[in-house]
Amino acid sequence: MNALIDTCIIIDALQSREPFSKDAEAVFMSVANRRCVGFLAANSITDIHYLMHKALHSSEETKKVLGILFSLFEILDTCGIDCRKALTSSIADYEDAVMVETAARAGIDCIVTRNMKDYAGAPMPVYSPAQFIELLYSEEE
Repeated sequence: MNALIDTCIIIDALQSREPFSKDAEAVFMSVANRRCVGFLAANSITDIHYLMHKALHSSEETKKVLGILFSLFEILDTCGIDCRKALTSSIADYEDAVMVETAARAGIDCIVTRNMKDYAGAPMPVYSPAQFIELLYSEEE
């Protein structure tokens, strides 16, 4: 299964944000253990960099974190057409609409986020981290 992982899940795991970190870390482990293919949108990378640099106060450490992410996750390019389509999307939050358009263009199976209400109307299933992990394990049975 190809899953676009929302920025909030990445930050929850990397910064051990409670009460979200356990489920976010389970998503990371599922990607690392190849239970699914995890994708990040290119436009999320700059947000992740900013938030991690703010937490780590080190450019070098922040780059190491990004290097680890790049070894675990595939990166989806966000194109101009994604930005244009997001303007007319039924999804109210523009940044989320861009993510959905990027995922749809790339044929992604689902989106994993804890901000599910903002993704209502997406053309693919949207799961919370806990729902996604449950789905991955139920598919093995």
